[in-house]
Amino acid sequence: MLDRALEPAAKPDEIIERILDAALSRFERFGVRRTTMEEVARAADVARVTIYRRFASKDALAEAVILREARRFFDALDSAVGRRDTLEERVVESFAFTLGYLRRHVLFNRLVATEPESIVPHLTTQGEPVIGTAARLVADRLGVEVREGRLPPLDVEVVSELIVRLVLSFILTPASAARLDDPAKIRRFARRYLVALLTAPPGGP
Repeated sequence: MLDRALEPAAKPDEIIERILDAALSRFERFGVRRTTMEEVARAADVARVTIYRRFASKDALAEAVILREARRFFDALDSAVGRRDTLEERVVESFAFTLGYLRRHVLFNRLVATEPESIVPHLTTQGEPVIGTAARLVADRLGVEVREGRLPPLDVEVVSELIVRLVLSFILTPASAARLDDPAKIRRFARRYLVALLTAPPGGP
């Protein structure tokens, strides 16, 4: 599913957007499990059959909501990082933005807190599709930096997966998160460790 978040979004459909907005609001307040299609229909001011014409099940609707949220995240990340001039600034801002965004994301935190079985396995024990796609996204960006000479030669696939797993550990592990509890600490960590990881010469310590 995350792969599709990297594809261009289809032309917006006003009815679909209303349904997704209503579903997101309900999911944020009550969770996916406790939300019914009838409640989403009322919130969107459409007939339930209108929803089923577009989404075959609540699972399909939830996937569409999460996919749209993922697209919003990637668009916001590209916007935030694209304004940075240097490699160090892009690395630091990417890490800080991602942690801050996910920590503030209402639906993500709602699911982690109340329905962990619906999302945590997809970020841990069954995480290969999500982690793999996110790592490929990071690797694409790092590959450009290597090819253009702003980074020394490195195994971008390995380094990208390390970065993705590190971000997830700080999101999902309270003890880890407590060590990076404000933006200044997050940026210092990124400068000290992530930038060093990327810029260390091949064969170095």
